[in-house]
Amino acid sequence: MDIKGEDYHVWYEESDTKVSCQGSLRLAGTEEYAPIVHLLEKVIDKNPSKITLDLRQLEFLNSSGINVLSKFVIKVRQNGTIQVLVQGSDRIPWQGKSLKNLQRLMPSLELEWSSME
Repeated sequence: MDIKGEDYHVWYEESDTKVSCQGSLRLAGTEEYAPIVHLLEKVIDKNPSKITLDLRQLEFLNSSGINVLSKFVIKVRQNGTIQVLVQGSDRIPWQGKSLKNLQRLMPSLELEWSSME
């Protein structure tokens, strides 16, 4: 599963159940985020034991995108059997506060920080 836009790339690697996002997600609202939401829902439907969400190369995410991630985390929490690891970069300003908020939605969510250049 692979979604590419002008400024972003979102893909799923089934071998390690990892969803990776890179670039800048500035899509306008729910309709434009629909393909990404669909990808995330398909990953949940596969019911893996763990999903890794790699955001280390996601330079920007607008409020609509943060909303999409929040809803994703809530759906995983409701599933009850899937563990989530979110990989973030401590050099990207928006990630610090926003990713910690995901942990509030799902206390068992793991956050892993790196300083990827």
